[in-house]
Amino acid sequence: MKNTIIAFLLLISASMSAQMYNPVKWSASVEKISDKEYILKAQAVIQSGWHLYGQYIEEGGPSPTAFRFKTDKKNFELIGKTTEGKGHETVDKIFDMKIKYFEDKAVFTQKIKFTSDNISNVSADVDFMVCDDSNCLPPSTEELTFKISSEKKLAAAEETPIVKKDSSIAEQKSVVETKETTPKTEAASNKKTESRGLLSIFIIAFLSGFAALLTPCVFPMIPMTVSYFTKQSKTKVAGIRNAMIYGISIVIIYVLLGSIVTAVFGADSLNALSTNVWFNLIFFILLVVFACSFLGAFEIVLPSSLANKVDSQADRGGLIGIFFMALALAIVSFSCTGPIVGTLLVEAASKGGIAPIVGMLGFSIAIALPFSLFAAFPGWLNALPKSGGWLNTVKVVLGFLELALAFKFLSNADLVLQLHWLEREIFLAIWIAVFGMLAFYLFGKITLPHDSPLNHISVGRLSLGLLVLTFTIYLIPGLWGAPLKLISGFPPPMHYSESPDGLGGSKISGESSKSNLPEGAEHGPQNIITFHDYNKGMEYAKKAGKPVLLDFTGYACVNCRKMEELVWSDSKVLGVLNNDVVLISLYVDDKKELPESEQYVSETTGKKIKTIGNKWSDLQIKTYKANAQPFYVIVDHKNASLAEPSAYNPNIEEYYNWLQSGIKNFKK
Repeated sequence: MKNTIIAFLLLISASMSAQMYNPVKWSASVEKISDKEYILKAQAVIQSGWHLYGQYIEEGGPSPTAFRFKTDKKNFELIGKTTEGKGHETVDKIFDMKIKYFEDKAVFTQKIKFTSDNISNVSADVDFMVCDDSNCLPPSTEELTFKISSEKKLAAAEETPIVKKDSSIAEQKSVVETKETTPKTEAASNKKTESRGLLSIFIIAFLSGFAALLTPCVFPMIPMTVSYFTKQSKTKVAGIRNAMIYGISIVIIYVLLGSIVTAVFGADSLNALSTNVWFNLIFFILLVVFACSFLGAFEIVLPSSLANKVDSQADRGGLIGIFFMALALAIVSFSCTGPIVGTLLVEAASKGGIAPIVGMLGFSIAIALPFSLFAAFPGWLNALPKSGGWLNTVKVVLGFLELALAFKFLSNADLVLQLHWLEREIFLAIWIAVFGMLAFYLFGKITLPHDSPLNHISVGRLSLGLLVLTFTIYLIPGLWGAPLKLISGFPPPMHYSESPDGLGGSKISGESSKSNLPEGAEHGPQNIITFHDYNKGMEYAKKAGKPVLLDFTGYACVNCRKMEELVWSDSKVLGVLNNDVVLISLYVDDKKELPESEQYVSETTGKKIKTIGNKWSDLQIKTYKANAQPFYVIVDHKNASLAEPSAYNPNIEEYYNWLQSGIKNFKK
């Protein structure tokens, strides 16, 4: 079980990803009043938990729903204003003002009168904004088409499916096909990504719970607690039942903690933190403090008065007493579990949604499971190893892992600011030193405070030491340009290093290669010719006669690095990226400020766009209604999509086929 600790480091590399929501579906219908007069109806079906705002809202509130009828006004005239249903009026918690909104369904109607018989439909754009109890999505625009029959004899409403409007694309190809497939594909992709992210959080948390179980604050409590329940209960069945309730109480306590984090920070408000410089710096310091605590410099403990109060409540009988016993365990073991729980909560909170709850569920199940199982089968207690110095060894190992993980967050801050202080070689040198010291510790060559005298090395400790030493040796070639795919996404990318061309690359060859590059281009991941400026990349694509691969990425995006190092390095994929497309990589966390003349207020979010990263992020949200990275789009020279956008997909064959489908559509 101790060997699973290494999995904690390898699995923690799960990305901090965001997701997109589409909680409103629109439909359009037409109702005949007379030969010349009709009522246009726009109906919004709203997902449970979300609400759509009305048309009349004071300044300073959310964006109101607004209709803009685009058909030539010579053919018809609007009679009166667009009306809306009754809805609800309340003081909005987010905007702190009285606002009208709709839940579940909203119907808007507009009366029109035809002035010409030469008309078959009426088009309109609807601008709208939706929120739930803790979040608001950026304002969106959808295009509605109200079809009028040639005979203008509509007895009932004729429903017409509506597709999201892509305001930046001048000409769309295969409109009918796009209308039918895009929403389904997008929803399926989002659901798949969300499920994968939550599953990774649960697995990481579950393994972390087992790691916490093997610390000196928790492990000795297993036989003590189980013995208490079996001896104090009148029957064996009662003892098992009470121990089960104890385990469930542990789960409830930690899940409650995850729920509080979700409620305080909001379901998705922390998504942007993964690339926030101050967040990464603060978390780096936090993890270093946790590491020092695990290594024996000091202990992080809660006030003893709190533990005493909770412990006194545990003397009460029944379910309440058992619950307070579980709470007492959480408080007493905080010096060991606190750093692990803190790391998990911030990592999970950065994913947004219910990830903190899922994380605490996985962690608490791993903690509670032994208490329940050993209560049901008390004979198993004899097979448990005795408490001793090995428990402190587990704690020290966790300290080294926390220290290594800390530098990932410091690296994120350096990447976002592009300071080049913690380049790939320095990062790997630090990791080699950390894991090298851990190997020496496991082999007994280094001792730390609270360590027991080591007369011999157990087989388990020797095996773990050999595993860590092997991993350390594996890291060393990375100093000279080895890809290190086992930890892809953790170190800075290859091009963010002192020798981006590897040990054999020279400054002269680098300069000569730059002279052969197109204007505005540079060598990016896997030495692919890459543009970072959208307009320059598009100009070059037109001259080269190739489609464009838009790569919405981020300097601190772990999954972006994984795609570049694991998928783009494949010979087939690399051949396509080098020869068949023009790559434009747009970094959404680029902190360089735009010239004042180029700064503007986003039509989509209402925020001022000040940096290059803001500009590319706004482009992604406005054009593709997505804000997660990596995000890939194959487009032609008019920016029309040639294939469904692709998100993180480590399946090389699927990604290659996706590229080929876009290229094939470009050649048609």
